Amino acid sequence: MNFFARYKKVFLIFLFLAAVALIGYLIWRIFFSPLPVTPTATTTPAVVGGGLPTAGPAGESGIGGGGTGILPDGTPTGGAPSLNEPDVLAVGGLTKTGILTASPVLNPTLGDDGQIRYYDQADGRFYRIDKDGKATLLSDKVFHDVANIVWAPTQDKAILEYPDGNKILYNFQTKKQVTLPSYWQEFSFSPNGGQITSESIGLDPENRWLVVANDDGSQARAVENIGTNAQNVYPSWSPNNQTVAMYTKGLDFNRQEIFFIGLNNENFKSTVIEGRGLQTQWSTSGDRLLYSVYSTATDLKPRLWIVDAQGDSINQNRRSFSLETWADKCTFASNTEIYCAVPETLERGAGLFPEMADKTKDNLYKIDLVTGARKLIAVPDGAYNISQVLVGENQDYLYFTDKITQQIYEIRLK
Repeated sequence: MNFFARYKKVFLIFLFLAAVALIGYLIWRIFFSPLPVTPTATTTPAVVGGGLPTAGPAGESGIGGGGTGILPDGTPTGGAPSLNEPDVLAVGGLTKTGILTASPVLNPTLGDDGQIRYYDQADGRFYRIDKDGKATLLSDKVFHDVANIVWAPTQDKAILEYPDGNKILYNFQTKKQVTLPSYWQEFSFSPNGGQITSESIGLDPENRWLVVANDDGSQARAVENIGTNAQNVYPSWSPNNQTVAMYTKGLDFNRQEIFFIGLNNENFKSTVIEGRGLQTQWSTSGDRLLYSVYSTATDLKPRLWIVDAQGDSINQNRRSFSLETWADKCTFASNTEIYCAVPETLERGAGLFPEMADKTKDNLYKIDLVTGARKLIAVPDGAYNISQVLVGENQDYLYFTDKITQQIYEIRLK
């Protein structure tokens, strides 16, 4: 009895709240609950677009295996089928996009034989894909957790860089590997693949050099002292064997001067570029330099330029293509034609902070370097953020990697 007397008020409050809740539920059930709908023979579900979309092979369903699934006009690629079927060939509109790899890859390259070579991040092996889309092992050897790959132009060897700073060169023909100095960084192969150039970064700034060596690291020799300017040095062996690197010097916020470094202390002309955030690609013959930079004139967005970069013609015929994209999203199909992935939209400051464009959908353009004409050739049928573009000399197919899925896709050009 003492227990009940002590907690009498608590029991009464609890009973009162329970009664209120029960009465409220009964009122809602009687007066406000929706009535059940009884189906009749005259009411049938509406069918939109001929039924639900079926799931086809990866890369062929219009979803593309990655991205946000939004078409350029804002129409979702998932759910109800698109009113416009993608074209099989790239003719400037929505284009069918096929998938070539099932796993994420790293730094693929396209050889003169038309075969793609790549590192499979899932199993740590190297493969090649022939023109029929069949993948075969390039080597039986397993390389775990490779962070970066630099291919020789001949595609028979590559430098593999690991997260712990170790580097090796592996020759796929001889099946041999050599260890390179861990303090070497930013590699570039000579046109024939027999030599490399890189930055040798010692602890003392006085012991930091641009070096050239045989591909196995032997017979290394210093070319230029780079001191504390490693961030402004770009090892990049030109296809014509004229220069092995570039060095930039800031003039003001919107301008830099590029100096070209040869093997024998040549006194090459320089060229002035209108911006920062330099990315470059050599033309196939090495006579011109494609590059992208950002400036206040472009709202800090990257813009493509090209300039002559050989002998006495250095700094001539400089022009902008008025395309807001990065040079590493482009590739030379020939010495006079390039293909580029161009974001549909870019926010102000994307050049300064490239991560702002990590989820932007890209479309594909072709540029004629003789006339300067540019045209949209394909809108991939998926929301791809393209990180790398590959096109063979015959220009039958365009291959690209998606930054989200890190897989290889293809679009038919002819």
